[in-house]
Amino acid sequence: MLEKIREGSQGPAAKIVLGLVILSFALAGIGGYLGQTTEQPVAEVNGVKISQTKFSRAYSNERARLEQQFGEYFAQIAADPNYMAQIRQGVVDQLVQQELQTQLAKELGLRVSDEQVKKAIVEMPYFQIGGEFSNDRYLQVIRQMNFQPDSFREYLRDEMTRAQLISAVAGTDFVLKNELQQSIALQQQTRAIDYAVLSKELVKDEVSVSDEEVQNYYDLNQTQFQAPELVAVNYIELKAEDLAPAEPVTEEALKTYYEEQKNQYLEPERRRVSHILVDASEDAEAAKQKADEILAELNNGADFAVVAEEKSDDVVSAELGGDLDWIERDMMDPAFEDAAFALAAIGDVSEVVESEFGFHIIKLTDIQRQQAQSFEDVKDDLRAELEKAAKIDAFYQKQTRVAELAFEMADSLQDAAEAAGVEIKSTELVSRNALPEPLNSPAISNTIFTPELLEDRVNSEVLEVAPEHIVVVRVAEHKAAATKPLEEVSAQIKTQLSNEKASTLIAEKAQSLFEQLQGGSTLAEIAKAQSIEVKSVSELKRRSYDVPPAIAAEAFKLPQPGVAETESALVELGNGDSAFVVLKSVTTPEVDGKVDAQQKQSITASYANKNYLELLAALEAKSEVKRPQLQVTEQQ
Repeated sequence: MLEKIREGSQGPAAKIVLGLVILSFALAGIGGYLGQTTEQPVAEVNGVKISQTKFSRAYSNERARLEQQFGEYFAQIAADPNYMAQIRQGVVDQLVQQELQTQLAKELGLRVSDEQVKKAIVEMPYFQIGGEFSNDRYLQVIRQMNFQPDSFREYLRDEMTRAQLISAVAGTDFVLKNELQQSIALQQQTRAIDYAVLSKELVKDEVSVSDEEVQNYYDLNQTQFQAPELVAVNYIELKAEDLAPAEPVTEEALKTYYEEQKNQYLEPERRRVSHILVDASEDAEAAKQKADEILAELNNGADFAVVAEEKSDDVVSAELGGDLDWIERDMMDPAFEDAAFALAAIGDVSEVVESEFGFHIIKLTDIQRQQAQSFEDVKDDLRAELEKAAKIDAFYQKQTRVAELAFEMADSLQDAAEAAGVEIKSTELVSRNALPEPLNSPAISNTIFTPELLEDRVNSEVLEVAPEHIVVVRVAEHKAAATKPLEEVSAQIKTQLSNEKASTLIAEKAQSLFEQLQGGSTLAEIAKAQSIEVKSVSELKRRSYDVPPAIAAEAFKLPQPGVAETESALVELGNGDSAFVVLKSVTTPEVDGKVDAQQKQSITASYANKNYLELLAALEAKSEVKRPQLQVTEQQ
């Protein structure tokens, strides 16, 4: 299992996950959100304390994610203290789970070397300029994330170690054939139902809302009626890809560059080889003796392909007479590779070579010597490289000048725009979460809403959107957040209160009618008395859009009815209406034969996710976990 774990940490999925984690933290502008820390930890797991600083980072990142997800509605959501308390508790739970995973990984002996951490950092695109790792950029970004190099490396090491654990659990999980068939059968199950909706509109005439109720609701819930803070922004944008090289790339420059970079355009030597493998996993001494006997047979004139087909333990290549096709350096086991490239001429056969797979006898069947690609073959690539380099050079020259002028002429973008050779762009009055690209990243929007830019109306510093892509912004107009007047929202409040009262009345009425249904009345009789329609669905599927989602969900929760019987339920719909559901029958198909690969993968992933969550729950159940009451001031 440990091998699976270590292999999993090297896979593309793990690297992508880690890259996204780091990028999301960077873009969230964690440093700007960090508040004061205290000695009181937010949680303690088997004696390991989770600090307020660590919580602040994770909470700020989650808050930024929610702001991006909900846009301008986030202000209303954040005004609900109960909801934000749930968010904070969810962040604590996540940190507890991470610590449990870290401790389990340590117990299993999982580790990530310094070299692996370094390699991961160097390969992260967010730390690169022009496709190359930049140490200056690396330091700049991690400081924005409130990390020092040592603490960031340890943070990344922890993330990579946990990724090993996740990869191991997901990578080693499997579903038995009968479980797979049962899952598919349940997914494909259909149900026959009757249902009737009791709309709150039926009791609207019985509802009245007074002006006093509207006023009271407005006074108690003013945070719901906040007009968001608005800004109109002027900005300039500079991208390397939009620039033209200062001078066209000449043929002479291309040839000079080709000669300088010629080693990069060498096609390495390739060799085509065949081999005979003797497996040594059970008895190495016997395997070596067998290999020596095969070599003697070949030296006495036996046909290599025939012997490989008969005696090689590499079943795949044996069918091809031992052929392994073309190989290059760093493709094979080092011992095998050294022996293969040591053969001097086509047709030569090696001595017995030992590798981690067993004992090999190798035959050289063809050679393609190392050769350089011609200038004509790579000219277009060379031109693209030189033009890109020239654009990047021009970009950084302009960026330096833009930074100087934006600071020196802080009351206008005109001089900086002329130096950049771009036009000044503008937005209308928009909220923080409605800013257009490229201003809608958290780092840039946070800068726009700083007091310096809002009150002093000065140019920002150069803000990086992406590598070789910058903006400079200034606020043209600002409207502070304010409570909307009662006159503007009174109709909205009246409608809301009316709906709430109607929903309460219809729920009470529905409960009374449901008792009649359970007492022996039929759904048709109740529907007729209330002048509502009974609808039938003969083959309701789990993911059906023919009925409201709450009805479909409840229908599949009901137990299978007996012969000539039904099961019923009362459902509260999301819009405040109520509904009666009567389950008449259940049809579960028989699943046999070959299962679709994509379906199998989806079910296996679902099982793996469920099992992993159960693993975390089991870890917490047998651990000593303390969660002191959170004392976190909501950061606006």
